[in-house]
Amino acid sequence: MDISGMYVGLDIGTTSIKVIVAEYLEGQLNVLGVGNERAAGLSRGVIVDIDKASEAIKRAVKAAEEKASIQIHDVIVGISANMLKIEPVTGMIAIGDQAREITDQDVRDVASAAIIQNLPPEREIVNLVPDEFIVDGFDGIKDPRSMVGVRLEMNGMLFTGPKTIVHNTKKAVEQAGLNAQLAVVSPIAQGLSILSDGEQDFGTVLLDLGGGQSTAAVIHDHRLKFAEVDPEGGDYITKDISVVLNTSIENAEKLKRNYGFADSSRASEDNQFPVDVVGQSRPTDISEKYLAEIIEARLMQIFGKLKKQLDATNALSLPGGIVLTGGVAALPGITDLAQDVFDVPVRVSIPDQMGLRHPSFTQALSLVNYRGQMSEVALLVQSALAGNDQLASQVKSQPEPEQSVEVSDTQHSKTTQSRSNKPKKQRGQGIKKFFTDFFD
Repeated sequence: MDISGMYVGLDIGTTSIKVIVAEYLEGQLNVLGVGNERAAGLSRGVIVDIDKASEAIKRAVKAAEEKASIQIHDVIVGISANMLKIEPVTGMIAIGDQAREITDQDVRDVASAAIIQNLPPEREIVNLVPDEFIVDGFDGIKDPRSMVGVRLEMNGMLFTGPKTIVHNTKKAVEQAGLNAQLAVVSPIAQGLSILSDGEQDFGTVLLDLGGGQSTAAVIHDHRLKFAEVDPEGGDYITKDISVVLNTSIENAEKLKRNYGFADSSRASEDNQFPVDVVGQSRPTDISEKYLAEIIEARLMQIFGKLKKQLDATNALSLPGGIVLTGGVAALPGITDLAQDVFDVPVRVSIPDQMGLRHPSFTQALSLVNYRGQMSEVALLVQSALAGNDQLASQVKSQPEPEQSVEVSDTQHSKTTQSRSNKPKKQRGQGIKKFFTDFFD
């Protein structure tokens, strides 16, 4: 099978590892195979045992290979937002003494110039996202290739994470016999995939409620502006049920999935079910409402801590409200509970692909979708991080200019016209000041 145009998303979660093989053609995502295996070697979203994690990855990849009838070599892997640092960067290079056309290599060179800095030894670059290019002072350019100039600049956002997290993730992937073709900060991929254009533009809070941790991310102006991780997730809910009801972790997980409600006001006192209690020969009947109260208490704690972080940045004032995803977001009543806590509009994002209509598959699908929508310029910029020639090779090669040429008046006016056609958003001064004070 010709695997050109096929991408593999690898979501290494605390409770499960998901692999999705999909074909991305003309904006359409067609899922060909899925692997979903229980995770091992992870704690609170971080790999703590590379050997166990790699074995779990192998099992998930094998399941996806059997369903897709292909052999998987390259994957797009998600990196958690733990201790993520976001900062603006600028790079500039001289094209030459005389003006000539800008090439793919020039784009890689200016990206390399943007990341020349003294990073702390404990941090590693994960992503570099270009915002605009500037050719001889003309800004707002998205793709400078084939334009003519003598100086090229790039403004972008640099995302760095703890070296331990990034290294352990890539090492586990490598030990599983795979090549991490692209690593992506998880909220970046999710924001692009599950938020509408308006939600990304005007600002939305994305809450990923996973098994090992909960992540709050702010997407605004189509960029990830803020991320905060709370080391509590669905596993904590399961442990609470296990402790309160004196039952095993396995039984507690089944109770959460089969009978759990996030909002206790929606649960019934009359609906009861048996629970196997440790030390008792016969099951004990527990009401649906009592179980919901246990779940609600933990969720209120998680939401409360995230709300403090979001309130400190005025992120809850953004018009997009909150979008929930992750496995915990499948609990009935989660939307109502979140609305009561955050006091903003809330919705749950659920994939619409057949067989994957559960919020726990959002991340793996987002990784594939992110790679499918990456522009050639974004590929070139990302390839500059560690000399990733494989990414650069996926860009259609352009012929090198035979000789340097001078910039004509027509070319100058064409570049100026490109700048003048850049859309401008008209907003009130008060709102502009609000976004400037916080986000910029």
